[in-house]
Amino acid sequence: MRRRRLAHLPTRPTWRCQSCGIAWPCSAAKLSLLGEYRGKRSALVTYLLVLRDEAAAQHGTTAADLDDRFVTWARSR
Repeated sequence: MRRRRLAHLPTRPTWRCQSCGIAWPCSAAKLSLLGEYRGKRSALVTYLLVLRDEAAAQHGTTAADLDDRFVTWARSR
């Protein structure tokens, strides 16, 4: 029987990748998101800001503490 691959999506409330188990967004998720939002960088950042805020609330931390993990990598250079 063939195993079905899981997408590189976050699991809540741990915010780990459901496929590889590392902190989300993992490298594969970042590449996928960049492709999905190609040409719409501001929409990607907006999406990531919403997820960052949700993760901060679930982790009991500030959104600023999660900026590097969730948002900084996606901003235009």
